[in-house]
Amino acid sequence: MEAFSIAILAFDGVDELDVVGPFEVFARVAQKRPGVSVSIASVNGERELVGAYGLQFGTDGPLVQTPDLLVIPGGGWVAQAPRGVRAEIARGDLPRLIAEAHASQVRIASVCTGAMAVAASGILENRSATTHRGAMGELRSSGATIVDAHVVDDGAISSSGGVTHGIDLALWLVERFFGADLFESIATTLEYQRTASIWVCPETLAEMETSRRR
Repeated sequence: MEAFSIAILAFDGVDELDVVGPFEVFARVAQKRPGVSVSIASVNGERELVGAYGLQFGTDGPLVQTPDLLVIPGGGWVAQAPRGVRAEIARGDLPRLIAEAHASQVRIASVCTGAMAVAASGILENRSATTHRGAMGELRSSGATIVDAHVVDDGAISSSGGVTHGIDLALWLVERFFGADLFESIATTLEYQRTASIWVCPETLAEMETSRRR
């Protein structure tokens, strides 16, 4: 794999760890693999955002290129906060961007209640997924098939449970796309021990096995 771009799509009220956890994992990949890049894009083009707990952080601006992987963080859904996923769904730009990316064959990964934005885009119906336990009932009502696992990989769309499982998701995707050796290297550096349950669809497992044999 020569070039692989990853974009985390952030917004005001986003949960900080949903962004920073996966970002660090993917940034470490980018340090080790030439051609891999990771960026933080903003839904509405802002250069600076404020997270759910007050962290101010910079972004790379709007999503201007089609990435290979688009990560959708959550934030504020369970607390029904005035900023966060609910507000972005109501505004409409976030679900639209997700739907457009999916139509362009971009792989989608949601962290925590980012799954609710993916569901609002219309692409999760009858697909396996998970989210924060406080939003599980609403995700099920959206038409998604709930899987009892911390990380769910349904091929073109992956998802994870609440907040800290965004790191589990990111490291799983490292293993899926870049191999077990790089996963082990980064996990060791992060002093990470895998304890999360991971559900993977048969098609993805077959794809990984084929790639491993090449």
